[in-house]
Amino acid sequence: MSGPVDPPILEARGLTRRFGGLVAVDNFSFSVREGAIHGLIGPNGAGKTTTFNVISGFYAPNDGQVLYRGRDISGRKTSALAAMGLVRTFQGSTLFQEMSVLHNVRIGRHLAARAGFVSRLLGTDRTSERAADVKALDTLAFFGLEELADEPASNLSHGHQRMLGMAVALAAEPKVLLLDEPFTGMNPQETRRMMALVRRIRDGGVTVMLVEHDMQAVMNLCDTITVMNFGALLVEGAPETVRNDPSVIEAYLGAAAKGRAGHAA
Repeated sequence: MSGPVDPPILEARGLTRRFGGLVAVDNFSFSVREGAIHGLIGPNGAGKTTTFNVISGFYAPNDGQVLYRGRDISGRKTSALAAMGLVRTFQGSTLFQEMSVLHNVRIGRHLAARAGFVSRLLGTDRTSERAADVKALDTLAFFGLEELADEPASNLSHGHQRMLGMAVALAAEPKVLLLDEPFTGMNPQETRRMMALVRRIRDGGVTVMLVEHDMQAVMNLCDTITVMNFGALLVEGAPETVRNDPSVIEAYLGAAAKGRAGHAA
């Protein structure tokens, strides 16, 4: 007889978010198991980014719940969620462009630290500051950015800026990392490298949920994929199941994909 199933680390139940008369997320439910790489995909306007915004505390849901480790976190502020271990990256750059690469990652460390944010920035908590520097440099080395530690973030290439954004998030010691289109604008070599880094992050004990348009990356990276359409759940399952589902081909790839359905499968 099989044992009990572990509860999900992250879950949405009947999530609904409206903007005036527009229902962007419509009674949407999903669950993410601990230790997984979980993809959230769908055509443009499906509600993916709004869902991420609700999960990560930028919007409160109009109805439904967001649960983290079984605890209702609906509408909590992003900073409070980060302190709990739920950390998000952003599609657009939110780096401090004028600051060095190392200082950007230090700020990520402050999210995970117990010491006062202001005292650490001002350098009055020297012991904690030194420990933060060691951890920040370790995080940069993980992403291959250590040689760029003293460069202003504004000097980095697009691919390196995306990696720095992930380094800042990882420095906050997340338990769940929410990645908003991590492969956008990357060439194939950069995408492969980023995929390998996401796997290493997961193997280090961090659950990953990502929104992404690069279908090849999603299919080759994720353990489970949730597909949204018109704000609601369309299909959920393993990549092979999702790839071959006719409703996904119809909704996600559109009419132009009908003739390629056999190839897509």
